[in-house]
Amino acid sequence: MSKVRELFAVPVSAENVDWQAVVAAQQCPFAKGKCLKVRKSQPDVAIGTCVVACGRDQRPVVVCPHRMVERHQIFLDCIHLLVHHEPGNELHIVPETAIPGGSVDFFLVSADGNRRVCDFVGIEIQTLDTTGSIWPDRQAMLRALGIEANVPEQKAFGLNWKMTAKTILVQLHHKVQTFEALGRHLVLVCQDCLLDYISHEFAYDHIHRTPSLGHAMHFHAYGLGNVGGAYKLSLATRHSTDSNGVARLLGLGANPHVEYEQIAHALQSKLSDSTQLTIS
Repeated sequence: MSKVRELFAVPVSAENVDWQAVVAAQQCPFAKGKCLKVRKSQPDVAIGTCVVACGRDQRPVVVCPHRMVERHQIFLDCIHLLVHHEPGNELHIVPETAIPGGSVDFFLVSADGNRRVCDFVGIEIQTLDTTGSIWPDRQAMLRALGIEANVPEQKAFGLNWKMTAKTILVQLHHKVQTFEALGRHLVLVCQDCLLDYISHEFAYDHIHRTPSLGHAMHFHAYGLGNVGGAYKLSLATRHSTDSNGVARLLGLGANPHVEYEQIAHALQSKLSDSTQLTIS
């Protein structure tokens, strides 16, 4: 049985679907256009896989970040972090913006009537990366649905839990310091199964299970449930920490990017006649 559970945002289990038309259109309702996941060897062909089955229990796992913007719920769930937002202000979703430390997937922005930015929240989306190609499973699924499809012989794909988690935590470590220095918030949006993995495989005990507005780093984990035969995301867990907490997650100990005054204070306590450089 194919591991693909959702193709071009349509559940494989859905009835009365014109799959030939769905595959030909290659449309993603979350990206508002053609699916952006394409084959390297055929860039004009969109893969379209949104959700796959994982593990012995065949749990549905999101493998495309665009899938996470369903109903714009992830942005609505960040409005409370716009602490300088005022009634009457406009809300904007701004994609892919560069900051010191890298680029951020989305910003939720509060702006006044003159479009002057009053506040913002950075939002990073992380879904599971795969090992191997999903293409054979995708083709096998289409053949099972009665659509003629070439099914190549290839090793089955898997989910790269360790690398996915390590990569996003390193990225957050670089970026959260910028948000903390500005008194703003950065949010990691992911599926609950990924946050569960992080909490078990990394030093997570210091992370606050009751989130605090005083923390720069927030974790929003979403469950993927089946509602009326379709998958639907819903907020399951919220945690928070500061930049030092993210460093501890990675086992880095003290934050290596401490301020000048902290370094100066540590050095000053060690200055003495014996450390003075003299020219004889």
